[in-house]
Amino acid sequence: MSNLVAIAYPDRETAEQVRRTLIEMQKEHIIELEDVVVVTRGEDGKVKLHQAASLAGTGAAGGALWGGLIGLLFLAPVLGMAVGAATGGAAGAFSDVGVDDTFMKELGTSLQQGSAAVIVLVRRSTPDKVLPRIAEYGGHVLQTSLNEDGEQSLRAALGDTVPA
Repeated sequence: MSNLVAIAYPDRETAEQVRRTLIEMQKEHIIELEDVVVVTRGEDGKVKLHQAASLAGTGAAGGALWGGLIGLLFLAPVLGMAVGAATGGAAGAFSDVGVDDTFMKELGTSLQQGSAAVIVLVRRSTPDKVLPRIAEYGGHVLQTSLNEDGEQSLRAALGDTVPA
């Protein structure tokens, strides 16, 4: 079962650095992420979601590859790539994986103007290796689906003593 963790930061750059650190740890197999999104609330009060990867772009690339291979079978690889890219791009744009966008935007409205949050859906992690690496950024826990002990460990590592 996956756990949701949302941590607020004073600015977007800090949140982006935390996301880069989490992605780095994923490459090191310390954590396994389903989704990691930076949510910002601008000075104008608007909430924006900054996804780690474009689903439409990823779908288009995969579709072009498969379309080209299938097109080779029918001696029309360029047409196959074009159709595959269009189909893959459309499928990627309409698919939504990870944390619900509506939920993230609602959570973003609780942020102070000019601040940001990292919302992470964690499939698996090694907390004793993850917590020290994100602790240096501080942060305020907005919401979590961790058990009480896990949440207290997270708060202690971040220096966040006041429950959200």
